[in-house]
Amino acid sequence: MTRNNLDSCPFCESKDLSLASAFTKRPQGETEFASLKKDEYRRKLLECGDCGHFLSSHDIDLANLYEEDYASSTYGNEQGIFKAYTKVMELPSNQSDNTLRVNRIIDFATDYFSSSQKLEVLDIGSGLCVFLAKIKMLTDWNCTAVEPDERYCNHAKDTVGVEVIPQDYRLVNWDRKFNLITLNKVLEHFLDPIEVLKKCASDLASGGLIYIELPDGKSAAADEIGFEREEFFIDHFHAFTPESVKQLVRLAGLNLLSIECLCEPSSKYTIRAFINKSNSIR
Repeated sequence: MTRNNLDSCPFCESKDLSLASAFTKRPQGETEFASLKKDEYRRKLLECGDCGHFLSSHDIDLANLYEEDYASSTYGNEQGIFKAYTKVMELPSNQSDNTLRVNRIIDFATDYFSSSQKLEVLDIGSGLCVFLAKIKMLTDWNCTAVEPDERYCNHAKDTVGVEVIPQDYRLVNWDRKFNLITLNKVLEHFLDPIEVLKKCASDLASGGLIYIELPDGKSAAADEIGFEREEFFIDHFHAFTPESVKQLVRLAGLNLLSIECLCEPSSKYTIRAFINKSNSIR
């Protein structure tokens, strides 16, 4: 997965792209992926002059990053995954991005769905699976995870006890529908997030709900650390603005119910949104 020679914004189609920053070495805090050679680290960050969206441009091959390199470089092995999971699960609620995320999703879903409805939940790119673990603790919803890395999958099955589909979500071919589909800090890792959201729409049950969280590039760029922040790290093809999120949802043929910007307890600048189909019936 590489991207270079960008000539227009994929969301608003503006050709007004300018150089926001150029990188010749790994920013402090960015995971040192084993597959990336230090002397080949060259990338640019482009900013759209119309919607403010940020695009990463480089010719570095990230094709196998999420099947193996990401977990290996970040956590080492399955023991490291479990250790990281335990650490996050034990965070006080006011210091946990996941706890606040779960609470707001449950609150929104409680108002949105029938009180007697037992939801079928699909979490795409589940990673450490903390999100679904906390959902299971507080609800009776049926939880399914999609995750391409086998070690994350084993952890989700053995530790969290959820159904796991060990595959890239874009390649999953099934005849299943879900009431709630969640993508927590996931869409920015895809070259074409519009394609992914369209697939979510096809997997959404009638009256269903999609929840997304994305890096807020506008707020991150204004921070004193600026483009060295994790919102702009190499594994992110995109950093969004509220306007580019609106365009993303529109291009996927979906309907934006709510959108909000926040700085999370972890200090991540985040845009969160609830979405449904334009003709959604509840």
